[in-house]
This record gives sequence, C-alpha cells and structure tokens, in this order.
Amino acid sequence: MSAPDHQDYRRRSRARRRALQALYQWQVAGQDLAAIEQQFLEEYRMGRTDLEYFAVLLHGVPATVTRLDAAIEPWLDRPFRTLDPVERAILRLGTYELLERLEVPYRVVVNEAVELAKAFGAEQSHRYINGVLDRVGRASELRAAELRRGRGGGER
Repeated sequence: MSAPDHQDYRRRSRARRRALQALYQWQVAGQDLAAIEQQFLEEYRMGRTDLEYFAVLLHGVPATVTRLDAAIEPWLDRPFRTLDPVERAILRLGTYELLERLEVPYRVVVNEAVELAKAFGAEQSHRYINGVLDRVGRASELRAAELRRGRGGGER
C-alpha cells in the first residue's frame, strides 16, 4: 500500500472534524445515527471529506462506546459523566481510532485529537486530551509493537 498524499490526509482530517460534530450531536440530543448522518450529508459542506471514513467513525464510536469508555475511565482525574461533552466526544473518537483503526498511526490519532480539542474544546482541554489518549494508547496491547518501534509517521 502506498503512502497517502497530503490530500488524503486532509480528507481524513475533515472526516474526523465532521464526525466529532455529529458524535457531539448524538451524545447531547440522542438522535438516531442515520438521521444525523443524513443531516450532515445534506446540510454541511462535505465535498472534500472522506465520506467513508466519516461514516466509519460516526457508526463505529457508538457501536463500541461501552468498550471505549472502559478504556478511557482509568486515566481520568474525574468521573467520566462530568467531562465536558466536547471532551467526551473527542476522547471517544480518539480511543476508537487507537483501538479499532490500527492502520492510523498512534501519533496521528493523538495529534488529530489535540487539534480537534484546540478547535472545539475549552482553552486548555487539548492538554488533557493529549494526556488521556497517550495513556490509553500506551495501555493498549494493540499499539504496543508500534510504540516499541517508535512508529508515528504520517497517515496510513
């Protein structure tokens, strides 16, 4: 498989951004995922977005939310339910990628989550997101070999 070009990386980045917004809506309003997906496809500019990856994230996070929350909770300094909804959505999205999307390098997952926190989270939430996801990734047996090799280059 060839290395992705910059355009592929940007399309995935946009997919994460839109997935975060859609997951936030799902968490707060409890809307049906198919309805949220349809709304995003109809009402948002999605032309330069990896639509397939958007759908994978939008449906994958809720499908595995119990597992994701269990992986996140040990690394929190407060009860999960008290997290800001944006932080909760970013942590779930990043943890999903760390545990379920092993083709995406660890460093890319963490960096993308930090950028989402800078764009949508509270002033210093990116530091919190970085610390929690780093611990989630390091605790994952699935990422152990990658971290030992020091891999963390571009999107794959």
